[in-house]
Amino acid sequence: MDTALERQTNLSCSSQYCRPIVVPQTSRHVPILVLQNHTKYFVYFQSVIQLFVNRLDSVESVLPYEYDAFDFCQDATEKRPSENLGQVLFGERIESSPYKFTFLKEETCKKVCSKVYDPSKPEDKLKLIFLKKGMQLNYQHHWIIDNMPVTWCYDVEDQQKYCNPGFPVGCYVTADGRPKDACVINSEFNKKNTFYLFNHVDITITYHSGDGESWTGSRLVGAKLEPKSFKQSDVNNPDCQGAPMEIPGENMEKMQYVYTYSVRFEKNNEIKWASRWDYILVSMPHTNIQWFSIMNSLVIVLFLSGMVAMIMLRTLHKDIARYNQVDQEEAQEESGWKQVHGDVFRPPRKGMLLSIFLGQGTQIFIMTFITLFMACLGFLSPANRGALMTCAVVLWVLLGTPAGYVSARMYKTFGGEKWKTNVLMTALLCPGIVFADFFIMNLILWVKGSSAAIPFGTLVAVLAMWFGISVPLTFIGAYFGFKKRAIEHPVRTNQIPRQIPEQSFFTKPLPGIVMGGILPFGCIFIQLFFILNSIWSHQMYYMFGFLFLVFIILLITCSEATILLCYFHLCAEDYHWWWRSFLTSGFTAVYLFIYAVHYFFSKLQITGTASTILYFGYTMIMVLIFFLFTGECCPSSHNSWAHHASAEDGSGSWGAILSAAFPSTPAPNELIQHIFGLNLKPQLFAVSRVVGGLK
Repeated sequence: MDTALERQTNLSCSSQYCRPIVVPQTSRHVPILVLQNHTKYFVYFQSVIQLFVNRLDSVESVLPYEYDAFDFCQDATEKRPSENLGQVLFGERIESSPYKFTFLKEETCKKVCSKVYDPSKPEDKLKLIFLKKGMQLNYQHHWIIDNMPVTWCYDVEDQQKYCNPGFPVGCYVTADGRPKDACVINSEFNKKNTFYLFNHVDITITYHSGDGESWTGSRLVGAKLEPKSFKQSDVNNPDCQGAPMEIPGENMEKMQYVYTYSVRFEKNNEIKWASRWDYILVSMPHTNIQWFSIMNSLVIVLFLSGMVAMIMLRTLHKDIARYNQVDQEEAQEESGWKQVHGDVFRPPRKGMLLSIFLGQGTQIFIMTFITLFMACLGFLSPANRGALMTCAVVLWVLLGTPAGYVSARMYKTFGGEKWKTNVLMTALLCPGIVFADFFIMNLILWVKGSSAAIPFGTLVAVLAMWFGISVPLTFIGAYFGFKKRAIEHPVRTNQIPRQIPEQSFFTKPLPGIVMGGILPFGCIFIQLFFILNSIWSHQMYYMFGFLFLVFIILLITCSEATILLCYFHLCAEDYHWWWRSFLTSGFTAVYLFIYAVHYFFSKLQITGTASTILYFGYTMIMVLIFFLFTGECCPSSHNSWAHHASAEDGSGSWGAILSAAFPSTPAPNELIQHIFGLNLKPQLFAVSRVVGGLK
């Protein structure tokens, strides 16, 4: 029995797109059969390789379409693997195809199917027009074998090879004889106003043999193809030779297209199964630019850190020394930040809206941190399709409690009494704006028949998660937030507001807010380019280690830039710092939008009104989320600062540091309470007080 089982096998299956035969699959990567004695394991394999197809997309359009929309060869027994939430939201539509191979059985110019189009028939005419549109807009196939993309590798500049996880439907030569896109690869593609259909593919499947290994059989480690165009002289017996398959721009004749393929197998035991994605990821350029981006961001952080250190250890030293060299009455006449200590904790205007933004920002911050951390550990790699989006959505739904808690606690601290309105707005305002925008974009996709349109059932499921899980969790967090005592500030607020003197241009609110977002954006704009490329140019994004490092740098930069600007404003006796501190780093989102506009006009070739609306509609969702995130970022950077700055006994670490730095200062703790408490962003100070239990 053991020998018979081993003779049946020759290829191991390693994903949900390659099903083991007869034997139940007990391992995600290798199907295993446990025999009766329970001491010896045998791997059961299958010899049929199924090719799956995904949606077709284009860099010139935001509208992806399903494979069946283009009237290609279809599988007689079509199967669709189960898709997770992230795949559905991203518009992935994976289905089986008629391309089926037998392991180690090579084929040459094998016919898959043929299509006949008669322009006199309205139905055929529409199909042909849609096919031409796909070639004109350079729509790309995305094929999958054993959960790996079938790549098209070609030479680029500097003698480098680039492996594209897709290949074009065809190409187009314009009326003035200019070849577009893939038409440049063949000099025979030269007729004016003519489409060339890639109706043949040469597929090369690479496998790692188990000979000499601890396992039996073979594992697929690569799949590449080369698209070609042939006009078959004999439809029933194609030979894949001769002139390319031409489709005239003004076609009025009946035409027949034959789809064929050739497949061969290559053995390569140097490629391990665990590293089979490397050849795709290595061909992605710009790794050196990533390091340049990190170094650029670190320089900005060091510059800001030096500025903060200079202010804390030099400017404040002079202030402290000056205030302690004069009598108390004379000190009251001094100008600067000491004069506003009785007004600095005055509740801001629109305190409810600020508390709502802080609660939603906390939710997004924690979601982003956990998602990036898990991605760095490899749980959300490109091999796990849709895992990144699924993780982010599930985390956002489950993190309603901290959003409600922070919002309620801050609103109570501001003296608000409309707690019901606060809770409802926290749970519904920002998510409602995102959902309304998303729903409008989805309507456009529905009208256009795009595969990116979210099915009605999925929309109902998302709404159920929002109202059934997130909203109740927000109410629970708000309940505990309102039960807690309002945060007590280290100084008492004066009953009569102090008049703010006339401000210079640079200390006015708007110039300070505009300047405050420049440095944080400077830390991320290079990384932002790769993220936009992965979204709109359909490139794989896998550099989560770089992204997490830039994320940390962004937190530090936002906090330090806010500290600097808040200090300057307080020195100008302007104590309206609550909203200004939120908007200073939050204004980075405005620069993100400006960069997205620049990227649209300079890097993309998107055409059509619908695609333009979709681009900017989805961009506005990204801008809103980034605004809330940067406005309420980096609480961990200042928890200890706020905690020890407000300590009553001066025994905290900052009190010890300043006491050692300024031995001539008799009582630094009182000034510490004002200095550090005033310069911190409102949300950071509030969260730290909540967590630290400050009194």
